[in-house]
Amino acid sequence: MPAPKDIAKKIEALRDKIRHHECRYYVLDDPEISDQEFDQLMKELQRLEADYPALITPDSPTQRVGGKPREGVVKARHSTPMLSLDNTYNADELRNWERRVHELSGRTDIEYVCELKLDGMSLALVYEDGRLVHGITRGDGSVGEDVTLNVRTVRSVPLSISKEKLKKADIPPDFEVRGELLMPIAAFKKMNEEREEMGLSIFANPRNATAGTVRQLDASITAQRRLRLPVARA
Repeated sequence: MPAPKDIAKKIEALRDKIRHHECRYYVLDDPEISDQEFDQLMKELQRLEADYPALITPDSPTQRVGGKPREGVVKARHSTPMLSLDNTYNADELRNWERRVHELSGRTDIEYVCELKLDGMSLALVYEDGRLVHGITRGDGSVGEDVTLNVRTVRSVPLSISKEKLKKADIPPDFEVRGELLMPIAAFKKMNEEREEMGLSIFANPRNATAGTVRQLDASITAQRRLRLPVARA
């Protein structure tokens, strides 16, 4: 049965609204709504598309991960897709997820390891022969921005790792690690205070400050801001 015209219009309106907020968040680094409000818009679109699968289109926000890199920047392709995790603010959704885990695994004696979410900017570091050659943002999950020059200024990122250390850790000379680039709260507050004194606009939160910092055209500006990169995956 074809979907009612009002449903089709509602779905397209939701897509347009989500695209607008994706642009504000991922491209302009200037969100207008909270993460929870954005997630609710996405969940509503996912629900409608599940009810009316004939209306799913390849360009729907539900059919991709992350945001599109800005035009004019240097782009780089990820060796494997850089995906993200779904969010939930509902206990029933969490219980349903656990039920699916039990069903798919055929086990009920499952133990979970949890950690606090680090709210920064996802980054992939590519090493060749033990030397850092690329720092790439997540972008749309397949293609991100090459921010290598800026990443090199982050003191927690090693520019090279000796062959001896790699061999001892059983790591090949060519490898990739992924983590969340962060700005410590203290550094964020200090930077905003300095910007306010200079009459400049302040960043809304550390995540936006991190994204704006690592995507600076002038790497010397990045070097002045205290970013950190705890590695999440190798």
